[in-house]
Amino acid sequence: MATPLHLLVLAAIVTATPPPGVAASSSTSTAEHILGVNYGTLGDNLPPPQRGLELARSAGASAIRFYDANATMLAAAAASGLEFVPSVPNELIPSLAASQRAADAWVAATLLPFRGNPRLRYLFVGNEVLSDPTARSRWARLVPAMANVHRALRRHGMGRVKVSTTFSMHELEGQNVFPPCAGAFRPDIADSVVRPLLAFLDRTGSHLFVDAYTYFTWSANHTVVPLPYALLEPAAGYVYRDPGTGLSYTNLLDQMLDAVVAAMCRAGHCGVGLALAETGWPTVGDLDQFGANVRNAATYNRNLARHLASGAGTPRRPRARVAPAMVFALFNEDHKWGPGTERHWGLFYPNGSAVYEVDLTGRRSLASYPPLPPASNDRPYPGPLWCVVATDKGPVNETAVRAQVAAACADVPGLCDPVRSGGACFLPDTVSAHASYVFSAHWNRFSEDYGGCYFAGFAVETTVDPSHGSCKFPSILLK
Repeated sequence: MATPLHLLVLAAIVTATPPPGVAASSSTSTAEHILGVNYGTLGDNLPPPQRGLELARSAGASAIRFYDANATMLAAAAASGLEFVPSVPNELIPSLAASQRAADAWVAATLLPFRGNPRLRYLFVGNEVLSDPTARSRWARLVPAMANVHRALRRHGMGRVKVSTTFSMHELEGQNVFPPCAGAFRPDIADSVVRPLLAFLDRTGSHLFVDAYTYFTWSANHTVVPLPYALLEPAAGYVYRDPGTGLSYTNLLDQMLDAVVAAMCRAGHCGVGLALAETGWPTVGDLDQFGANVRNAATYNRNLARHLASGAGTPRRPRARVAPAMVFALFNEDHKWGPGTERHWGLFYPNGSAVYEVDLTGRRSLASYPPLPPASNDRPYPGPLWCVVATDKGPVNETAVRAQVAAACADVPGLCDPVRSGGACFLPDTVSAHASYVFSAHWNRFSEDYGGCYFAGFAVETTVDPSHGSCKFPSILLK
């Protein structure tokens, strides 16, 4: 996730005979359904790779995706019988783009031991590269890096391995999926990066892999989008009709995918296969992250597995040829940065116990699962929220908290004036008191942009107003 990261489902979807204006694809065959899981490692006390892969198989996974190309992890995956998808880290993109020799060396050192393994079928170059405005220098280097890696694979007898990268919905202008036919890539990347990228994928027979989270689209539009529609409920009772194509949608994921299809068509590449790189639903979130709970996460992933296994495709591409599809993520990862949801996408806790039961093959009937706990936060918290220093983890690291305060103060002139000498919130003159005011003020100003009360893990949301005397703390109010 560019902001949140999370489930990977690599599902390529193609059409038969589309209605006018609807994208056609080069294949209409239906292949064996494969649904796997992303294997993130940003957590404490994670089990060894062999155990992690056993857990993935126990959940019905047929494939595993890694966010790098760690030799130990890849060796374990290659021996597991699972399909496996390694990744080139974002920071290597400039060097691989600049030198064919560097790309050849990386492939030789990293992937050559698996040349004879038919379960290595995809390689990602970068992860959500175009979602990071602080790394704009890498944008123009993405396709050259992919091309060099593709040539390196062919030189080393691994031409069967398809090269791609991952997009997020942030690559759509305004992240707009209403209606799907209006989907278009952002103007700052459409011609300079996306068109060459799609041309490369078209030429090499690869797919565009997209991170599509119905959770985020629903929570941003919850007053008009019903929750069952976002959870892919078979009988949601809600249908969205695209006024541009006349197509009807019974779940939000299909709607989001078809918005990307429309954007590809608008860019002149209707025939490129579309795949899901990440999707899923969080089990825990902060107070402002309503709908993040075990009941919804289990419901979404169970419905997702059955939907993909059906081969139904989307209204715009109604028959499917399926590439590996992965759910984010195998484990909860407590070292991930950002809002509370970022650390709670896992199918398993680090100790190996299941967060909830799920069958990624999609064959298990929904009625056979045990009852789920009730959802208590499906609607926004109905009052103001503040962001203050977290004190529940022991003594406050005042040096680190001061650094967070300094960074927040630098974002907006005058933001921190109330905690300076003579200001309304200067007293009590303590690091925690000043930081709590600054965190609340910054969150109030940037909650829609930065999305969370986090501040490197030193902050927590509260429903208790920390204001005192003439010192009034800014709050946010959910809508």
